[in-house]
Amino acid sequence: MLESRPQAQQRSHFSGQKTSLWSSGFGMKLEAVTPFLGKYRPFVGRCCQTCTPKSWESLFHRSLMDLGFSNVILVKEENTRFRGWLVRKLCYFLWSLEQHIPACQDSSQKIMENTRVQNLLPWRVPGGDGESRMPDSVKKEVHRILGHIQTRPRPFLLRLFSWALLRFLNCLFLNVQLHKGQMKMVHKATEAGLPVVFLSTHKSLLDGILLPFVLLSQGLGVLRVAWDPRTCSPALRALLRNLGGIFLPPEINLPMDSFDGVLTRAVVHATVKQLLVSGQPLLIFLEEPPGPPGPRLSALGQTWLGLVVQAVQMGVVPDATLVPVAITYDLVPDTPYDMHHASAPLGLWTGALAVLRRLRSSWGCGHRACVRVHLAQPFSLQEYTTNARSCWGGRQTLEQLLQPIVLGQSAVVPDTEKEQEWTPMTGLLLSLKEDDQLLVRRLSRHVLNASVGSSAVMSTAIMAALLLFKHQKLLGDFSWLTEETLLRGFDVGFSGQLRSLVQHTLSLLQEHVVLLRVHQGDLVVVPRPGPGFMYLARLSAELLPAFLSEAVGACAVRGLLVSRVPPGGPWELQGIELLSQKDLYHQILLLLHLLPQDLLLPQPCQSSYCYCQEVLDRLIQCGLLVAEESLGSRPACDTGRRRFTAKLLWKPSGDFTDSDSDDFEEAEGRYFRLSQQSRCPDFFLFLCYLLRPPLKAFAQAVAFLRQGQLPDTESGYTEQLFEFLQISAQKEGLFEYADPNLAISAIWTLRDLGVLQQTPSPAGPQLHLSPTFASQHNQDRLEQFIRQFICT
Repeated sequence: MLESRPQAQQRSHFSGQKTSLWSSGFGMKLEAVTPFLGKYRPFVGRCCQTCTPKSWESLFHRSLMDLGFSNVILVKEENTRFRGWLVRKLCYFLWSLEQHIPACQDSSQKIMENTRVQNLLPWRVPGGDGESRMPDSVKKEVHRILGHIQTRPRPFLLRLFSWALLRFLNCLFLNVQLHKGQMKMVHKATEAGLPVVFLSTHKSLLDGILLPFVLLSQGLGVLRVAWDPRTCSPALRALLRNLGGIFLPPEINLPMDSFDGVLTRAVVHATVKQLLVSGQPLLIFLEEPPGPPGPRLSALGQTWLGLVVQAVQMGVVPDATLVPVAITYDLVPDTPYDMHHASAPLGLWTGALAVLRRLRSSWGCGHRACVRVHLAQPFSLQEYTTNARSCWGGRQTLEQLLQPIVLGQSAVVPDTEKEQEWTPMTGLLLSLKEDDQLLVRRLSRHVLNASVGSSAVMSTAIMAALLLFKHQKLLGDFSWLTEETLLRGFDVGFSGQLRSLVQHTLSLLQEHVVLLRVHQGDLVVVPRPGPGFMYLARLSAELLPAFLSEAVGACAVRGLLVSRVPPGGPWELQGIELLSQKDLYHQILLLLHLLPQDLLLPQPCQSSYCYCQEVLDRLIQCGLLVAEESLGSRPACDTGRRRFTAKLLWKPSGDFTDSDSDDFEEAEGRYFRLSQQSRCPDFFLFLCYLLRPPLKAFAQAVAFLRQGQLPDTESGYTEQLFEFLQISAQKEGLFEYADPNLAISAIWTLRDLGVLQQTPSPAGPQLHLSPTFASQHNQDRLEQFIRQFICT
């Protein structure tokens, strides 16, 4: 319920006149939210200090934090070289004409003369000067492959498209914000003369058009975008190639011994070499495009990244600068069809009709969404390659890590990295060495972690989380949750007065919420059942990265207390229980291994023990856990040594042989209690609710083993499980876990855990229940193991 101070009694229904509701106001006193000011915003996006320490120091200065934001689509008379009333009318067109578009030379001849391509030719045709030349048939084949990959960008078409896109973006969005300090870091990185590769998240099909427009407007030239050919029709691919897009030809995945496949891969390698040598910036999407459920990391993105890594290792260029990129929307632009069931690529006319429908729906609409483009700190690929290999350790499968513990065969959780790869390997990656394949996969996760960490939390994500978890005072809780997000080093994508922010956010979500006016002018905001709940759940998931460590810790504490305190017991009773650091580490490791890496996105350079320590530190910092001093033990704040004769207090710099963090015996004796502060119970439940959707889906997937029809194909069993999740959600009134992405994630987790096994068949791979979990007893043990982390 919105807290308000009524100024006048009004009796009107929300369904009658929406304009009267907003014009009358909530009747409250205006309150400014001070942490939204620029000087309180954290500067996000610093690169990893462990893997790239030199880049961390060289490409950053504290003065960059105070440069503020710019609205990229705000083009006025001052943005052109001309002045006058006519310029104010034509400023968009004049601005597009003044954009610097470097001339792109035709590189087809250099690609044909590439050594790798020439070595594949089994014969030569003698020329008039005594030298051999390429046969016409092979030359036509190479030209055909090059025509499928790229073409020379057309400057006139680029300027015309930039003008049309600028008008479209101003109709669609309120603003497109870009931090000037982040842009200055990128400009400083380009001064070294090295090729720049932007590695981005992928929230919408519009990303591939919006990001090149933003970077072109900032003077970085024409961005070569690595598009997914599955999402575009041939006509749309032809248009995108003329705008700077590049595509992988379909022959790229032919067998390794196929001449067509080998020739295609050689041409692709030569094309990437010419792109890097010419200094043209490249944009690669590391996430799969919006569409049917699947893995988060893109196989196509890893393929392009592998080509860049291989080019640097072969000495084609001395180094490459990698820039993590993220883009966040208040509301992701609607697609012209249902992406979860779409299999046909997006056509040129279909996209044009979708643009026209979008312009028609936004015409006269006063509430438009906001967009934030984030450019994290650039870093050196060569430096990362050198330092990252030293962080590699042992790896075990999920079945080796958790199955003995679930079945009661072991009580020790191995402190090792989980081997979990859901992204399929393409032909180009399979041609690399095993160490290079692992390097590309780790680099992809590392960059995606940096991109997500630099993403701003939008107002719709905060509002969706508050509505989904039934917070009663939206105004106060909106301000509280915003401050908590900022305190954790995450930025927010909005600013302004509290009343205006809540009003704007609710207007954006009006199709998914219901506003009810009650007595004394108050408003009750409730989600619409069914699709409204699921949509808010997807929005609230964007808040999870900011609270992920605390959410994992809260669910781990829940797993410890479930066997000691009755479910639903009072908070005071739970606060009596002592929680040892050893038990907390154990529970955190269990949950860390259970949750998929696509959700956690852990840094590959961070060990499991360090992650557990970080989670415990976060729980202490946010006030949920309080250290308990046992009788006869030294206080936790006492850093003095017990035996000064045996151990020196001061040691040489860099000597960590006696570090307190490595003293496991002392750590086992530390105990904690849940804090008894008044705000802790609600905050604890809020953190547990953030991880409830995936954990609930996993538990329901185990329960479905008793009635699922096996054996079946993966897609068929996914449809069975999704229907079961929808029925269960309807009965329980919890719709956030009825998601096709969670269904496929649960099936893949059960497969990695050894519950489901995959066998080949003429109709495709078939899933069937493993002999170990064919018994009802083991299924119950697994379901109980997962449900211990769920807070109901």
